[in-house]
Amino acid sequence: MRQFLLFISIILVGVLFISRLFYLQVYNSNTQTLFEDNAIRKVYDYPKRGFVYDRNGKLLVANQPSYDVMVIPQEVEPLDTLEFCSLLKIDKAKFIKTYQKSEHYSPRLPSVFVSHLSKEDYAVLQEKMRKFRGFYIQKRSLRYYETSIGANVLGDIGEVGNRDIKKDPYYKMGDLKGKQGVEASYEKILRGVKGIKFIQKDRFNRNIGPYKNGDFDTIPEQGKDIKITIDAQLQAYGELLMQNKRGGVIAIEPSSGEILAMVAAPTYNPNILVGRERSKNFTKLYNDSIAKPLFNRSLQGVYEPGSPFKLMNALIGLQEGVLTPNETVTCYAGYKYGNRFMKCHCNRGTRNNMVGGIQRSCNAYFATAYRKILDKDNNASKGIDVWSKHAKSFGLGEFLNNDLYVGQKGRIPDRAYYKHIYPKTFYSTYTISNAIGQGEVATTPIQLANMAAAIANRGFFYTPHIIKNIENEILPEQFTKPKQTTIDKQHFEPVIEGMLEVYKKGTAKWLQVKDIEICGKTGTVENFAIIDSLKTQLTDHSIFLAFAPKDNPKIAIAVFVENGYWGSRFAGKVASLMIEKFIKGHITRTDLEEWLLKHSLEEEYAKPYSGKPFKINGQTSLQIVEESEYYRLKNLLNTINKTNN
Repeated sequence: MRQFLLFISIILVGVLFISRLFYLQVYNSNTQTLFEDNAIRKVYDYPKRGFVYDRNGKLLVANQPSYDVMVIPQEVEPLDTLEFCSLLKIDKAKFIKTYQKSEHYSPRLPSVFVSHLSKEDYAVLQEKMRKFRGFYIQKRSLRYYETSIGANVLGDIGEVGNRDIKKDPYYKMGDLKGKQGVEASYEKILRGVKGIKFIQKDRFNRNIGPYKNGDFDTIPEQGKDIKITIDAQLQAYGELLMQNKRGGVIAIEPSSGEILAMVAAPTYNPNILVGRERSKNFTKLYNDSIAKPLFNRSLQGVYEPGSPFKLMNALIGLQEGVLTPNETVTCYAGYKYGNRFMKCHCNRGTRNNMVGGIQRSCNAYFATAYRKILDKDNNASKGIDVWSKHAKSFGLGEFLNNDLYVGQKGRIPDRAYYKHIYPKTFYSTYTISNAIGQGEVATTPIQLANMAAAIANRGFFYTPHIIKNIENEILPEQFTKPKQTTIDKQHFEPVIEGMLEVYKKGTAKWLQVKDIEICGKTGTVENFAIIDSLKTQLTDHSIFLAFAPKDNPKIAIAVFVENGYWGSRFAGKVASLMIEKFIKGHITRTDLEEWLLKHSLEEEYAKPYSGKPFKINGQTSLQIVEESEYYRLKNLLNTINKTNN
């Protein structure tokens, strides 16, 4: 009986073993088990990345072939190292370091040994690869930027790191992904889907053909093409005007929220971050801690908004019913509160209504407006929360929920923000600097451009975005559904009239463009830096906000120029020219254009690092660019105009 039971047990175990083996090899030969099978080589077939076009169909980003030498460490056999290094144009130390890194990653999985071979090097190496067991050549696509503009818009692609691989199993060592800009924001759409081939190996580790006749192989799916909202001509023109300057420019189409131009100065040619030199060039850009070319000032630059923020206080005052358009405030060349005095450019005794207050940028008018808002119910603690809520409805002090890869929230303070400074009592005079866009208020250029678009639309805006069209896809609702502000439509007209008067009679009267009704607001922002442990006042920042035309607006723009003196000197000129360029397609204010090309602010930026004493107050001198630099810029301008025609 025992022998019978033992016999039956052996038979059952055998049947179970055979059944399981049959199931694994026949019914469960899926790709997962294939990936784990050391007798099968996995060869990836990389798709072409999707192309990137501007809003008018101009090709901005294409592809070029690239060849990587791959290695599978456990398959490497003894080889002539010196010959191999000579072919790869590397030294033996580099060979050993890279091999050890690949072995540490995985002895049995392929990884990049040398990337981005030229066509010539590939042709020479291909003929001799049979001599180097464990190494093979894999074709990929690298980016080719058809333009030298828009580096901060387009971004670049680079090799994935361990964090990327852990986060997304799609990536393997040596793969490339978008690192910045559009390339990063739309990585999953642009990258496509890798194909794979499973190659059967014999016991001598030699390829013997496709596994199961290629039944489990997949073909790559090419990345989808995208069209972005940028106007390449306007972008190129904006970058030209911002040469030898630092700052950010954002132009938006109010009727859609589409970003027409996104200039971050200084910039660089995106093609320098392609190929084998990418790492070295990226390090140079990254280590430039003074000019910061990788820092997208138009999205990440957080600055006090200055006088353009007065428009917000006017709107809030009207909405809260503490102001009327015709109510006047007398300015005595400034506003006195306690023992402090806030200076103003108005003549002593000037009486300003709302339009006049905006036109003359009267500090007294807006200090009065701010205090009326906060003190409406004799409760400044409640008032500042009401004020903050209105401002935030324009997208200020918050992330805009756009599709751009980087950004900053800025700051619109409320009572909670001031709680640690003023824990018990709180009065409107404590934060009076908020009345003129300084103090604790902080915004980014894209937030100010969005505010301009909301004013142009008389109370609503679309989330600013960079994507216009994705091949065979519909844009997300977040970009097509308007967002309402907390300000009623009728309150915008007196503010817009004031912005129009800024151009007709006010601080931007020298920046008018024939046949275009531009509504704008200049701003001058105080600029301080810590130098040798001392708070030092540097040259003020120049800021400008505008939209045009007044009725049926086509463009809203915010310009911020660091150390640009005052609003109309640099930022206002850039704004007027870009508005005319976009609406007319050509420039009539060539005098403004000529002035911007001739003047540089590089000398201003060098002052804190020169080690020499300098005086700021009252200084109005400017560095004139060298003659060779001027003619270089003129040639660039001619190129832009020829391309446009």
